[in-house]
Amino acid sequence: MKKDDLKSLVTQIYNDTIKKIDSSAEPSKELLVKDLINAANLIQSMSNEQITSLEETREIVAKSYKNIAEQSIASYQKTNCSFEKLTKEHKKVFDKDKNAFINLSSMKDKLGTFHNEMLNEVQQANEVISQLTSEVKRLEKSSNIDSLTQIFNRGALDKYLTSICSKNSLKHELHLLMLDIDDFKKINDIYGHAAGDKVLIFLSNLLRKTLRDGDKLFRYGGEEFTIILNRIENNSCMEITQRILKSVSSNRLIYKGKSLSITVSIGSTVYYDGDTPNELLERADRALYKSKKSGKNQINVELKNGI
Repeated sequence: MKKDDLKSLVTQIYNDTIKKIDSSAEPSKELLVKDLINAANLIQSMSNEQITSLEETREIVAKSYKNIAEQSIASYQKTNCSFEKLTKEHKKVFDKDKNAFINLSSMKDKLGTFHNEMLNEVQQANEVISQLTSEVKRLEKSSNIDSLTQIFNRGALDKYLTSICSKNSLKHELHLLMLDIDDFKKINDIYGHAAGDKVLIFLSNLLRKTLRDGDKLFRYGGEEFTIILNRIENNSCMEITQRILKSVSSNRLIYKGKSLSITVSIGSTVYYDGDTPNELLERADRALYKSKKSGKNQINVELKNGI
């Protein structure tokens, strides 16, 4: 889907939402949330045959999160205004009675009323926050973007490979690479999981800079990444993988004043007519295992039936 198409879709959703608000006798945030969820589900259900642009996917997700943020801000503003109003009323009571005889019974009743109103406002705010939190989790689950590295996630990879393999035949060669960070557990054990997260982001950025525009980068899971190289021959594929190995091993991540260096192991395979997604991934995984067993920081290739 092109960017102009996405913009038209978002504009249509916006216009429809405004019309519903204008035509509703009692519009509410709950109705707006429901409408936006329906719109998000509609977009999610659209064909994912071609994941054309990471930026386009981010745009859809960003708009959904923006709506949630705006609702959250509105909720806090409403609660804050209510607190401010209650506090002013409370102050008026004390200012009025500060030089007069204090009626303890009356004051107890007023304080009780004030307390109950405050609790009610907090409860309503917590309910809205709970709803928004659930919506954020739903968006993260349905999104094609990995929340940490901001690259495509495993779900996006599954959709893409399913689309590719459903064609049964491709006009151009397609190579699949599986990457795994060497000794990643040691990084977490020595420096902590926060450092491990920094390494994952660091590697994602390096890979994005190293790959071509038409190549696709996915976080497969944990410290594993998958790369799809489209329209490329064997020699060019090997050149790219060697460039990846060199780029990763020669760059350093500075974390809390310490220089962290990493290497990756790579397994490579090529698409054959009639391949399934599992067959592609399993061959690449076997090749990755060979790289790990052979000393790491290298690439191995697994072809179909040893061809």
